[in-house]
Amino acid sequence: MEHSLALLIDAENVSAKYINLITDEANKKGKLNYRRVYGDWTQPQIGKWKKACTDYALTPVQQFSPVSGKSSSDFSLVIDAMDILNSGKVDGFVIVSSDSDFTKLITRLNEDNMTLLGMGEEKTPSSLVSSYTDFIYLDKLFSLQEEENEEEKLEEEKKAPKKPNGKKKDTTSITPLTEIYKTLHSIVEQVSDDDGWAYWGVVAELIKKKYPGFHPRNYGKRQKELTFFTIAKKLEKKVINTSLYVKNK
Repeated sequence: MEHSLALLIDAENVSAKYINLITDEANKKGKLNYRRVYGDWTQPQIGKWKKACTDYALTPVQQFSPVSGKSSSDFSLVIDAMDILNSGKVDGFVIVSSDSDFTKLITRLNEDNMTLLGMGEEKTPSSLVSSYTDFIYLDKLFSLQEEENEEEKLEEEKKAPKKPNGKKKDTTSITPLTEIYKTLHSIVEQVSDDDGWAYWGVVAELIKKKYPGFHPRNYGKRQKELTFFTIAKKLEKKVINTSLYVKNK
């Protein structure tokens, strides 16, 4: 059965350039019954969201900023989320913001067994990322798509892998690969049989629970998780009666 979802976007915290990615990823999770964008629409910095509202059938929610430089949308978004939860019309939420102030809201929605998808940028605190069932780093996915589009334009010309553009960011909640690999090997060891083979479905689920924001695209690869690990020579795999098993290398 398809999930019924509420898409709630903090326009003061996330750029409108991500709107296509946001709706694409949200639609993969289910039907968007609510599509709301929150902010002080009198402020020029969120002006590009106005076109996004028209193009993507989003409902703008006005909240004036009583204090200059202070986000005004947080309380409106939280209040609406609780009203929607109590209406019983959805079984999941997609919250788009990198603001750690929403951590308590996500924890509360979790208590009602809501399906939860978070989206934000690399600056999103780990505490917020870990609160979600699943989390998508919009800036990483956006950069990866930009690179792929550039490669398509070049067509036959083969290029070496691109280095990340721009300045190195001071903070990131993207888990280092060394930690991912260490946890992966530990999980496989814990759930494997005497010969070291573990059912991949169980391993994948435990990795996702441990790191909701994990995806190969965060490390510049558009691959399935298992392919990512096997190409990196961290796992070997085998199929038994259509079931997939993995083993530490």
